[in-house]
Amino acid sequence: MKKNYADVALLTDSRYVASDAPEGDWYFNNILRDDALLQKFLEERKITSLRVDWADPDIDWSKFRCAVFRTTWDYFERIHEFTAWLKQTEKQTQVCNAPDLIWWNLDKHYLRDLDNRGVPVVPTRFIEKGSTLNLPNLLRETGWDEAVIKPCVSGAARHTYKVNQENVTNIQDVVQPLLKEESFLLQPFLRHVVETGEDSLIVLNGEVTHAIRKVAKPGDFRVQDDHGGTVQQYSPTKEQVSLALQAMHACDPIPVYGRVDMVRDTNGRWVVMEVELIEPELWLRFHPSASKQFAVAIERVLDNQS
Repeated sequence: MKKNYADVALLTDSRYVASDAPEGDWYFNNILRDDALLQKFLEERKITSLRVDWADPDIDWSKFRCAVFRTTWDYFERIHEFTAWLKQTEKQTQVCNAPDLIWWNLDKHYLRDLDNRGVPVVPTRFIEKGSTLNLPNLLRETGWDEAVIKPCVSGAARHTYKVNQENVTNIQDVVQPLLKEESFLLQPFLRHVVETGEDSLIVLNGEVTHAIRKVAKPGDFRVQDDHGGTVQQYSPTKEQVSLALQAMHACDPIPVYGRVDMVRDTNGRWVVMEVELIEPELWLRFHPSASKQFAVAIERVLDNQS
């Protein structure tokens, strides 16, 4: 089959590459709504775009001027395939965000770099691949009554567990075999996540354009809508905006676009939980005018090729 090409490839995965969502599929519809907003503003700037499955083996990536990560939400489940694809694709076209950022942001060890660069982050202990896990000792050493453990390469709360003195042995039994293949991290469980929510600030073209608050369903700590969490529009404080911009400027190079997730720590200070630079959900549908900023940012990437 002959393939179509454009200036910009908006990268998704095979589950979401269709132009129409199945009836009643609100999740897929949200993806299409966000991409449609971006494509509208790209078109206004005379930039053509196509939504493309990153793993489609028949794509000639050199025919695109730029490939922009949007909803490649299976990459962490296919990490070896994804990294092999990225190695090839970055040689054939411009990748946005920049390849150095993508490689860095793939693994949550980047939190250590942000911490070293002066960005307040959630305290983190890394449990390296191949190591022997002793979760009871880690909880004693850190003094954390409750903690969260998750893989260093992950998304959508994959293998994410809340740990306390009652279940620590069971969680250790689950995680120890997984350490044969990947590294994990341990962080204190911050009550603010369930009491108020987790705030996400979206940064496009160097500006915080909007924010949302993610709230877990009653009885859960995972804020992702995959697990029943809900999303609310939110007006960030000046302190939060400052932290989001600080986190983005601590990246090298500075990202074209991204999302900074934050929460209050036990002292009431805002700290970074994640900086999402690969495939951040941006909730453009909550703030449609932000799509223009995103389009302008992509246009600048294209202009810099000249």
